[in-house]
Amino acid sequence: MAGGAVTELSSGKMFGGYNKRYKHYSNTLGCEMNFHIYFPNSDSNKSFPVLYWLSGLTCTDENFIFKSGAQRAASEHGVALIAPDTSPRGLNVDGEADSWDFGVGAGFYLNATQEKWKNWRMYDYVVKELPELLSHNFPQLDTSKASIFGHSMGGHGALTIYLKNLDKYKSVSAFAPVANPTKCPWGQKAFTNYLGGNKSDWEDYDATSLVGKYPNVSATILIDQGEDDKFLHDQLLPHKFEEACKNGNVPLLLRLQPGYDHSYYFIATFIDDHIKHHAQALGLN
Repeated sequence: MAGGAVTELSSGKMFGGYNKRYKHYSNTLGCEMNFHIYFPNSDSNKSFPVLYWLSGLTCTDENFIFKSGAQRAASEHGVALIAPDTSPRGLNVDGEADSWDFGVGAGFYLNATQEKWKNWRMYDYVVKELPELLSHNFPQLDTSKASIFGHSMGGHGALTIYLKNLDKYKSVSAFAPVANPTKCPWGQKAFTNYLGGNKSDWEDYDATSLVGKYPNVSATILIDQGEDDKFLHDQLLPHKFEEACKNGNVPLLLRLQPGYDHSYYFIATFIDDHIKHHAQALGLN
């Protein structure tokens, strides 16, 4: 069942709260999965809204927790951080680890339709299974109050999941998202293998396509993009998303940051702004 058991793997105090890592068996993905939760400092029995972070290519559930420094602002605002992994692991599908931008560590937050990759269902894992698991196991989390953000491939995941589930998430933001994956090499490679050759199916996982279909966005979408990001012009394409938002009258704040690249140095620099953005949407200070 979705509300299955979790096992705590590690715990470390930080800014008055705790980083905790857990594992569980995912029925959606057919394998054991790890995830992190940062629980803010609390002296009361109040429950915390949740902010899901989706990581980028090659990452696990650890990168964001170790590198972003998001815990300080999360503790100040009283929001729990949820960091899942980026793909199923340990399934030993032929070719799953042949390249860094596809397969293991590269789930693209979609539900694969091709038989070989049938376990790659990170969309359902993030949107359905993980929230149910959290609700079942952690009464101190209020999963009915949720927002979502991410980086690169995870920025793509956050934007597409938010746009298709405006009733489930209060807000979205992204760092250097793959904003128009049907038009870039990373997306085309992933979508061809996971979804097949019918390009109309691809559009269901392209934020630039989706924003025209789901324009009833009330909270401003926040995107930070480094101007010195080597992937900006061939893989990320934020200006295509910006154009689509303008056409759909969707509120977008796209901030181009001079001198910054695609790394966690860039993320750590602006993470507090993103936490504040979501805290406001979640009704926190």
